[in-house]
Amino acid sequence: MTSIVPPYLLVRIAAADAEFPQAASAARATLAAPREYRPIRQNLVLSIDEGGSLVAETSPAPDRVISDARNREVLPGVRVRGEDDPATGDESVDEAFDGLGATFDFFADAYGRAGIDAANAPLLATVHYGRDYDNAFWNGERMVFGDGDGEVFTGFTNSLTVIAHELAHGVTEQSGGLVYEGQSGALNESLSDVFGVLAEQHHLRQTADEATWLVGAEIFTDAVQGSALRSLAAPGTAYDDDVLGTDPQPAHMRDYVETDDDNGGVHINSGIPNHAFYLAATALGGRAWERAGLIWYRTLTAGTLSTRATFDEFAQATLEAAAGEYGEDSEESAAVRAAWVGVGVIEDANERA
Repeated sequence: MTSIVPPYLLVRIAAADAEFPQAASAARATLAAPREYRPIRQNLVLSIDEGGSLVAETSPAPDRVISDARNREVLPGVRVRGEDDPATGDESVDEAFDGLGATFDFFADAYGRAGIDAANAPLLATVHYGRDYDNAFWNGERMVFGDGDGEVFTGFTNSLTVIAHELAHGVTEQSGGLVYEGQSGALNESLSDVFGVLAEQHHLRQTADEATWLVGAEIFTDAVQGSALRSLAAPGTAYDDDVLGTDPQPAHMRDYVETDDDNGGVHINSGIPNHAFYLAATALGGRAWERAGLIWYRTLTAGTLSTRATFDEFAQATLEAAAGEYGEDSEESAAVRAAWVGVGVIEDANERA
């Protein structure tokens, strides 16, 4: 089950009764809360073409349905806003609605993808999940957002990178999936971070140099010494707090964390492929979703990636995607190779020679 806040951070918060009593209680409840996995259902419109064959039709517009769990841990909750409904005045409902729309627009505009399944399945989300629930997650069917505890987390619908991160888990799942453990799980998390920041950059029309490259920059309260949950530009620097500790993400394979926790460190070691994408995107410059993002998207959706892909296998697949899209001797291929060399996943051919 995928989530935006890693368990190691929730464990730190859960032990902070003296400093954050409400947050500590909320973190313990969040860690204990069950989350049922539900695979997404296809929702295709079928018609008959001129030859008499059935064809699937999709619409380029999103089909959003927002439900309210009313502070219970029960899904889906009560439907409160659909695609043609006006704003409700409930901040979480309307933020989720707008964030899903911005993410849909990103995937449609950048890659011609109609939603999570590329066939315009409804975008389902539930807000106000649980009481002081300190997380957001994708359950295989919908995106689910807690309200936060008010001491450490402000809530999760006020961050487009968080909303896009969770939707991107569905995109990865529908594109063949990456097993959520070890290096394939870290790649799964990384792809959600990559598409999360790209959705924000697309929405703000930012270039790679203008972007913050932060995931979840809006979800910490002022009591936390930190700028975000994660940084693609500088993994390991997103937060440094006396109570919550220091962001543990590595940016290079020499610091890869061997652990059985968190499905083999999926939220920690994702810093390495995250930083590789940042290096490729900033080397190419311009709008990151147009070249670097396209290469990563082609890699994910080509249908050739193993569900248990390692970092090295994924790196090689991005090189193949870059060569197929732009040529082996292209600026894009060179930038992708240099990025993976820069994080220690593949060797520098010149040094090897």
